[in-house]
Amino acid sequence: MKIAAALEYCGTHFHGWQRLKVDRSVQQCVEEALSKVADHPIKVVCAGRTDARVHARYQVIHFETDASREPHSWVFGANANLPTDVSLIWANQVDEEFHARFTAVARSYSYIILNRPARPGLYNPMLTWESRPLDVTRMLEAAGHLVGKHDFSSYRAQACQSHSPAREIYSLEVERQDNYVIINVRANAFLYHMVRNIAGVLIAIGSGQKEVDWSREVLNARNRSAAGTTAPSEGLYLVNVEYPEHFKIPSADILNFSLPV
Repeated sequence: MKIAAALEYCGTHFHGWQRLKVDRSVQQCVEEALSKVADHPIKVVCAGRTDARVHARYQVIHFETDASREPHSWVFGANANLPTDVSLIWANQVDEEFHARFTAVARSYSYIILNRPARPGLYNPMLTWESRPLDVTRMLEAAGHLVGKHDFSSYRAQACQSHSPAREIYSLEVERQDNYVIINVRANAFLYHMVRNIAGVLIAIGSGQKEVDWSREVLNARNRSAAGTTAPSEGLYLVNVEYPEHFKIPSADILNFSLPV
């Protein structure tokens, strides 16, 4: 049978999602925990591989197993064997056609910036710090240039292995909550470092270092060298993955999750 599940994790002490020979990975921890519950080796597939120090509020996975377990047994059994910085939220049997990555229709990320002169003393690994005042109005206007289907070559890392740089951003919002600036982006899919490169451009514009139209100029250049610095991985969260309704995958909204800001 095929089982779908959702995870949340703090990426601070992980070298990313993907299993590696030496460094600690989320995938390795999850597979080892589920294998103990199933009593046979488990291989998991995720909706989107996160980088080192990137967090997930709602990472969706699937795996195949011959073991018959109740949904709550997968959840509590896995969590009994997972480290404290990873948690399985739910697990359910799904149709064979379901694929955590390929049947997803949208993914959402949030990027959290502490915007004040003093560096953070709390939540330091969970956010990015920017001491220069950020103008959210300028950032929001610049973000509007990136909404829609475009060639995002300028916004992907040079090491990106995707065959096509075309992606469609459904929404890109910037909001301020007291000393925090939060960038929320929803798209059909993302390129390697795409969100962090967008954040880097918007931070440069919000700080007054670049003009509002620079985000569009970078986009039209279709060249990574036209963009600025990649924003740090700290502060980046995978917050939701969406699927066609017939798969009956719960939405992240049911969790009523609020970020620690």
